Amino acid sequence: MIKINYQAELDKLISQLDKSTPPSLLLHSCCAPCSSYVLEYLSQYFRITVFYYNPNIYPEDEFYKRCKEQERFIDLLPSSNPIDFIGSEHMSERFYSAVKGLEHIREGGERCFACYRMRLEESAVIAKKIGADYFTTTLSISPMKNAQKLNEIGGELAQKYGVKYLFSDFKKRNGYKRSTELSKEYGIYRQNYCGCVFSLKEREADLRSKENLN
Repeated sequence: MIKINYQAELDKLISQLDKSTPPSLLLHSCCAPCSSYVLEYLSQYFRITVFYYNPNIYPEDEFYKRCKEQERFIDLLPSSNPIDFIGSEHMSERFYSAVKGLEHIREGGERCFACYRMRLEESAVIAKKIGADYFTTTLSISPMKNAQKLNEIGGELAQKYGVKYLFSDFKKRNGYKRSTELSKEYGIYRQNYCGCVFSLKEREADLRSKENLN
């Protein structure tokens, strides 16, 4: 399979945009830390609506904590173009339905891909509903997320729903590093596990293993 440089694809697209009339972008966000660099970067070129839709997050109070932190960060961030926000209810049953039968697969595999699709598909639906020119996700900023798979799914859903997908790999050009810097600068709450109950259990198991080795 040919690996695509999604940052180069994004650079090319941005170079062709008319800054006097920035296009609209529905940006799915998993959390404020991951959105930080992406919003700083893309708000120069797009009118962004952040969509916080993450039925995977466990427990419920963690879901709402991240949601509030996302809204707080948007209010604090200076931006060239307006940034709007759409939240959602928890709806954890959607996640468990999407990953049924994949519960025991380790983080980074098919269970995560099913979760990507669930969140991206709802983002495509909302993007079409509000008339956004593009949709995309912050997820590729994480070194733990598969940018190739995210972009493949995004491209498929773009064809299905008739809304252009913004191909991207936000970890490039030190995007992840910048997100950690912005998190410190703005005092953003930064969780220590991806979000779902399975990633939490893996994190706890890994910590116990390290403790036993010491």
